[in-house]
Amino acid sequence: MPTAFRRCLSTATPIRLPLSTPAWISPAITKSLRKPVAFALLALPFIYLIWLVIGEVVAPGSRLGPDAGEAVVLYLGDWSMWLLLITLAITSVSRRLKRPQLISIRRMAGLFAFACVALHFLSYLTFLVTFDWPLIVEDLTDRRYITVGFAALLLLLPLALTSTRGWQRRLGKRWKRLHRLIYLIVLLGLVHVFWLTKDGYAQPMLMLAIFSLLMLERFLPRLRPGYQSAN
Repeated sequence: MPTAFRRCLSTATPIRLPLSTPAWISPAITKSLRKPVAFALLALPFIYLIWLVIGEVVAPGSRLGPDAGEAVVLYLGDWSMWLLLITLAITSVSRRLKRPQLISIRRMAGLFAFACVALHFLSYLTFLVTFDWPLIVEDLTDRRYITVGFAALLLLLPLALTSTRGWQRRLGKRWKRLHRLIYLIVLLGLVHVFWLTKDGYAQPMLMLAIFSLLMLERFLPRLRPGYQSAN
């Protein structure tokens, strides 16, 4: 290497690259992407179901098994519970990570959960009882797991209707009390899942464990003196 070139390298000021995104860019980017990314992630179960149904139409029995209607009902039921648990978990995660901005996607997650529960019930009406109203009434009165599942749907309906900021202002403190019904709704959903399950309790037990942890995270701190709820 020529002597002049070596001297130039030795006297050059080193370039220091930033180790992280500049502070003035990061909040703007994350704020603009937060809801679109959350929407895309929450929509994935529905997109996958559409893919399954399209494949089933093209080649019956290839993706949903011998009873496609029942498979759709069960798929939507499982994801109804997972989306409800995700909705609950957003509050805990935002509190533990000290990221209050995550609360902005909680309403979106709740609406996706409501949509999934409603589609679960609609698919039951369509594929399992084919809108046979006497049979529906018989199921609601004689099958306990359907009774509690329907009760959870009815309780979830006012939460979805009053999820906007306008209703939050109108109801004031009553809005928070109303939306605490989500705990009872998830509990009824778990009862519905356990009563419906005939074998293979791994997934229901996992759901119950997650729900229990979320409840402990919420209510154990309230036992401390001077605790004030922020949510």
